Amino acid sequence: SCLQTVHFCADVCASSLVSRHTPLSCLFPSDLAGVRERTLIAVKPDGVQRRLVGQIIQRFELRGFKLVGLKMLQVSEDLLSRHYSQLTGKPFYPDLVKYMTSGPVVVMVWEGYNAVQTSRAMVGLTNPADAQAGTVRGDFSIHVSRNVVHASDSPEGAQKEIQLWFQGQELLNWDCCYHNITCEL
Repeated sequence: SCLQTVHFCADVCASSLVSRHTPLSCLFPSDLAGVRERTLIAVKPDGVQRRLVGQIIQRFELRGFKLVGLKMLQVSEDLLSRHYSQLTGKPFYPDLVKYMTSGPVVVMVWEGYNAVQTSRAMVGLTNPADAQAGTVRGDFSIHVSRNVVHASDSPEGAQKEIQLWFQGQELLNWDCCYHNITCEL
C-alpha cells in the first residue's frame, strides 16, 4: 500500500546506513522505463468553485504520481481555442468557452508510470452519468457540461497540452524517493 511504501522509504532515508548527504537519486534511481510519462490535468471552473482541488490532488498523490507543475489562472479565449482546436466548429463550443472562462482553472502536470492512461481511468468517462463511482467524475460531476476536470487523452496529446499551458521553466524535475519505489518494475 501507499502508506507502507511511505513508511519504508522514510525508514530507509532515516536509517544509519544512509548518510544525510546521500543523494536520493543514488538510493532510488529515476531511470525506470516509462516512469517519467507526463500528463496534464486541469480542474475546471466548477471544480474550483466547489473547492474540490485538494481532493483531486490527493487522489493523484495517493496513486503515486509526482506533481511537477501547478498553477491557477483565468483562462483566455485564445488559449482555449488552441487547447480545444478540434472542437471550435461544434455547436456547443461557445458555451464551452463561456464556461471555461467563468472562473479560475487549476492546471497540473503529473508524472508517473503510464500516467496518461491511468489518469484517464481515475478521472472517468466524460459524461458523469456513465462514469463509475470512485472516479473523479463519477464522484463529483453533475452534468457533462460541468464535469469538473480535464485529462489528456494520449501521450502525444499530453505533450502538446503541457507545452500549451506551461513554459519549460514552470515544470520541475525533482527526485522523489517514493515515486521510484512505487513504480518499481
